[in-house]
Amino acid sequence: MNVYDSARMADVLRPLGYEPADGPETADMVILNTCHIRDRAAEKVFSELGRLRVVKEARAQAGLSTVLAVAGCVAQAEGAEILARAPYVDIVLGPQTYHRLPEMVARAARAGGLPGGVVETDFPPEQKFDHLPDATGPQLPGGVTAFLTVQEGCDKFCSFCVVPYTRGAEASRPAASVLAEAARMVAGGVRELTLLGQNVNAYHGDGPDGRTWGLARLMQALADIPGLLRLRYTTSHPRDMDPTLIEAHRDLPQLMPFLHLPVQSGSDRMLASMNRGHTADDYRRLVDRLRRARPDLALSSDFIVGHPGETDADHAATLRLIGEIGFAQAYSFRYSPRPGTPAAGAPGRVADAVAGGRLQQVQALIRQQQDRYNRNSVGAAMPVLFTGRGRRPGQLSGRSPYLQAVHADAPESLIGTVAPVTITEMLTNSLTATLDPAANPLLERACA
Repeated sequence: MNVYDSARMADVLRPLGYEPADGPETADMVILNTCHIRDRAAEKVFSELGRLRVVKEARAQAGLSTVLAVAGCVAQAEGAEILARAPYVDIVLGPQTYHRLPEMVARAARAGGLPGGVVETDFPPEQKFDHLPDATGPQLPGGVTAFLTVQEGCDKFCSFCVVPYTRGAEASRPAASVLAEAARMVAGGVRELTLLGQNVNAYHGDGPDGRTWGLARLMQALADIPGLLRLRYTTSHPRDMDPTLIEAHRDLPQLMPFLHLPVQSGSDRMLASMNRGHTADDYRRLVDRLRRARPDLALSSDFIVGHPGETDADHAATLRLIGEIGFAQAYSFRYSPRPGTPAAGAPGRVADAVAGGRLQQVQALIRQQQDRYNRNSVGAAMPVLFTGRGRRPGQLSGRSPYLQAVHADAPESLIGTVAPVTITEMLTNSLTATLDPAANPLLERACA
């Protein structure tokens, strides 16, 4: 989502004459777009600000001004702290206010670099997407794949999570706005869209037919856009995986058979402590329904180890769940206390060494499953969306339906198309493939 937000901030600033710069030394404005999910993110912000202060002072000595801004969730949560520790920062803005950037830049210019900065961290009454200019293009290199935010915020209030406090309540964009932006992206060459939201499957936007659309209905409409070949969405909450969305995995060819569905723990006791609102068996049953709808579905998940109060038995339950479900990949983290969240002050802190050992066990098991999943792909025929050039001449890189990185020798004319390949080798973090000669007439003639 920060990739998408950064691109939209660039769109907002473009009418003022700003264009992307090669680096801070040549930039009239530098924006740090930040995340507050982990404690190290805030530490990195202040470390980076120290380096940028040197750049700003050097440019000032050369008679050049630099507007320095901190955006995103660290700005939302720690705006006052940022200005106290780094008074040379000119603008602090939360993730819901970047449509106001031009006004903030003007206010910062009027302030003339005086200490205090421009701070915009209140949740505005207006929906920011209603005030943004049209997106100018995709956000990822090559332009074949792109992100598109359709929902923001979260109402779940998991004990460990700061998102409800930094991104606010759940809000969904009107479907017409999403469809219009998607159509512009496809016209610009995008062939695969990943729909984004802190809780994306809670999407409930106003539809052009006057009804409220859920995520499944939105994806049905997106699938009708000529040239849009693939759809994905992230991040999901198990509680909002409704029957229509499960059916979409069965019925919608453009919806890829890969789903990121965080569970966080395999222990019912920990899930209750985390305020997740579901049990481990609820998750198992949900996975069963999804796999019945789409038998080749690949799953990804999130796991937190060392949440306050977690015991060896709780950890063993998590390992058991991972072993039973089987994941193509997953993200696992040691619990990180976030200021203002319920778990931050909860008793039963798990020692760092214990949590670290548990994390290693989770990651080792996930790695085994990921390697097994990729190894089982060798010999399989599958359609790959080619997204750009590979690492060596004559090679293209792409994505399998299951979000695996795939490399194959192929002509550049196939970039932006889906072509059949056969997987021939598993590497550490990617797959090697050979192109089906029928995928390209020139290649077919050469082989003949």
